[in-house]
Amino acid sequence: MRSKRSSMHIAASVGGLVENPKIKVNFERFLSDHKINYYMLSTHPQWSYQAVVYEMNVRQLTPEGTLRAATERLSFLSRMGIDVVWLMPIYPIGKEGRKGTLGSYYSVWDYCAVNPEMGTMTDLDCFVAEAHRLGMRVLLDWVANHTARDARWIAEYPDRYERDEHGEAVVPWDWTDTAKLDYTNPEVWEAQTEAMEFWLTQHAIDGFRCDMAMLVPVEFWHQTVRRLRNVKPDLFMLAEAEECNLFDHNTFDACYAWEMHHLMNDVAQQRVRVPVLRNYLYADRDRYPETAMRLTFTSNHDENSWSGSEFARMGAAREIMAVFTFVVPRGLPLIYTGQEVGYDHTFAFFDRDPIPADRYIENTFFEFYQRLATLRHENPALASGGRGGRMIELRNNAEDCLMTFVREVDDNRVVVLMNLSPYTIQADYHTGIYAGMYVDAMTGEAYELRGRVEEVMPSWSYRILIR
Repeated sequence: MRSKRSSMHIAASVGGLVENPKIKVNFERFLSDHKINYYMLSTHPQWSYQAVVYEMNVRQLTPEGTLRAATERLSFLSRMGIDVVWLMPIYPIGKEGRKGTLGSYYSVWDYCAVNPEMGTMTDLDCFVAEAHRLGMRVLLDWVANHTARDARWIAEYPDRYERDEHGEAVVPWDWTDTAKLDYTNPEVWEAQTEAMEFWLTQHAIDGFRCDMAMLVPVEFWHQTVRRLRNVKPDLFMLAEAEECNLFDHNTFDACYAWEMHHLMNDVAQQRVRVPVLRNYLYADRDRYPETAMRLTFTSNHDENSWSGSEFARMGAAREIMAVFTFVVPRGLPLIYTGQEVGYDHTFAFFDRDPIPADRYIENTFFEFYQRLATLRHENPALASGGRGGRMIELRNNAEDCLMTFVREVDDNRVVVLMNLSPYTIQADYHTGIYAGMYVDAMTGEAYELRGRVEEVMPSWSYRILIR
């Protein structure tokens, strides 16, 4: 029996082979004759293994706060190297218990409509078409656990909701503007699935980011995603959760690396040192299937609005932590609205608080993320989903501060040298078989990695070498 890893490389080889048009037709005929789905040969969509994700907060991205204005930003993101745009919820928002002036994106009034404050369904279709023209995919944010308290379903299908002793729809957690759906009712499963199918079949959506995915039965996801993939074989599914069973039956492609993110904040603030982060990486490797992708980030809408921007949380460590999200094993890196231009701001969550138009320019932050996206795209060793190289550590003299490791597949090698501390370190380590000439990925300059390295590494400094 082949190992998981060798099976993945076989799948990758087959995927590359059938790109040859002379072979593809016969290969597809063979699969059809034997009732084999081609996409099942690859655990994830082919485009996703070296992808970079962008979370778009339509409300705050532009002064207009509309999908039409957001469409104009897509070429900017494409030039930066974004492959996937995850749209925060674009559905109409409930009015009962509404927070702030505009309400929470996650208080959904209608799963199959567009928030009129953001535009029309036609505007969304134009957005998706332009993203596809530029080679990007689009994910919708899906809120399966709850709706608005005055959602359409409340009046039309009251049995779809959990009820308290007074017959009122249950409020999950402290989200007082929402009503919890009742997943003991099979009708909820069917209605959710049909709504998701609507976006795939009628509006060319490429997948879903599933809000608080662990709050609904995992069997719902197993069943629903299997059905959705019959509609769209290269569907991409991202879970805002960390439960391992979300990967059973190849249900989700990726889940959040929340624990790692919090450890990154802790290292940046020196509440813990590097060994804690290193130990997490090894535990994570053993906890999940080899093909699991982990969403890695220095910010997202939750962190930004409730804990502060990456500038506030990570300070001088902000840049090296962003690099870390691109080179860490399993990582699927995420960039959040505003980070692409270095906008140091905590967005209001329930009101308009947009990026000023004059701040949206191709500056040093744009160039920084563009280099990181190029690094990921051009180096298979950094791929996710079981295709990238494992982390092989180079032992060093200051392992409470330094991480020095290699990731390698076939003829591609990436060497990562990081001082994840606020101290200047006199680094000393042996490179062994990894000595040789490289290119510095961030500067493009040649760099010789000697057999024994003795160098001064300033605080929060790094070097990424490729060959």
